[in-house]
Amino acid sequence: MRFSGLRVLKEGLTGNKGWQAHWRDAVPKSDYDVVIIGGGGHGLSTAYYLASRYGITNVAVLEKGYLGGGNVGRNTTIVRANYFLPGNSEFYSHSLKLWEGLEEDLNYNVMHSQRGQIVLFHSDGQRDAAARRGNAMRNQGDDAELLSVAELKRMVPYLDYEQARFPIYGGLLQRRAGTARHDAVAWGYARGASDRGVDLIQNCEVTGIDIENGRVKGVQTTRGAIRAKKLAIVVAGRSSQVAAMAGMRLPIESHVLQAFVTEGLKPCIDHVISFGMGHFYISQSDKGGLVFGGDLDMYASYAARGNLPLVEHVMEAGMTLMPMIGNARVLRSWGGIMDMSPDGSPVIDHAGIDGLYLNCGWCYGGFKAVPGSGDAMAHLIATDRPHPAATGFRLDRFATGRGLMDEEGTGAQHNLH
Repeated sequence: MRFSGLRVLKEGLTGNKGWQAHWRDAVPKSDYDVVIIGGGGHGLSTAYYLASRYGITNVAVLEKGYLGGGNVGRNTTIVRANYFLPGNSEFYSHSLKLWEGLEEDLNYNVMHSQRGQIVLFHSDGQRDAAARRGNAMRNQGDDAELLSVAELKRMVPYLDYEQARFPIYGGLLQRRAGTARHDAVAWGYARGASDRGVDLIQNCEVTGIDIENGRVKGVQTTRGAIRAKKLAIVVAGRSSQVAAMAGMRLPIESHVLQAFVTEGLKPCIDHVISFGMGHFYISQSDKGGLVFGGDLDMYASYAARGNLPLVEHVMEAGMTLMPMIGNARVLRSWGGIMDMSPDGSPVIDHAGIDGLYLNCGWCYGGFKAVPGSGDAMAHLIATDRPHPAATGFRLDRFATGRGLMDEEGTGAQHNLH
């Protein structure tokens, strides 16, 4: 079933009785060519690109809960490609290009809105750093504009420009950045993968990984044993736990990142705005809610909820940046379990066990990376070679020290990334 304006009109006039289920509720088979653990954005996009680009359709995606119930539905929906270091820069540039054609590719409205992102700076040194980053973005082939205070005041007049502690000196704008609807991204990839023959298996928790003579043979699940020639671990904040089933100890810490949304308001914020000194970022959803977040809860946890001191910190930062939001009522908050790596950059690589592949360490970059990650992971599984845009995402860089990509310059401390 293809979506179109004509189809929407027809269904609206006939009681919406002709819609079909978006994907098949598959029953697990005993054997697959590829099994993907994790039914979030990265796992579903990997399955989709395996089927659409490489014709590999004897694939199962195993999700212990429901599709899209993890981090892909627990974020602030920001899409951008404003990374600085080689390795990260070309990957996120590649991912943004995939975002720009995603709705046509999937025939699904993921509500991708290129409203632009403004990253504020608050000192001469930060202005210089923003200029260097902007030049790196342009060298990569992406867009970047350095904004003066006067230009900012015309675009976003509601910021507090005269705050004593962090006066605003300007901003770095990427117009092609923006947001997308997180649930719709998961649903679109699920629909596309299922249509091409991939089995999407919900409520199927992996309880063990079968390895014989250094090679993956399959998995044990709550719905029985499943054999597989190749196995991909794509489980975000649960990466360390699942990899431990294969005898691996990953250089990953899991931390909670909280996010918040207010009641619906009239349109007032046209861009994504990032306040680096207060570690606060905000945008407005299509339903009118202000969606915002801040820093990690600074302790390791697998709980999808946060603590009150970080709530207070985020609210303080928001009020410092734009006091106008003070009367907005916060409707709800949630927490995503972030897989934080020592250099703040991800891993897409062989796991050192024949037939086992690893996708983890996305830190703050998970949602914006969904198309690029799936494309690169599918390429790795299908060809056993790294995708050209993801050659730097090697696992062994943490053992050798070669090729580390410390994007924020904060050293090998997971929770600082």
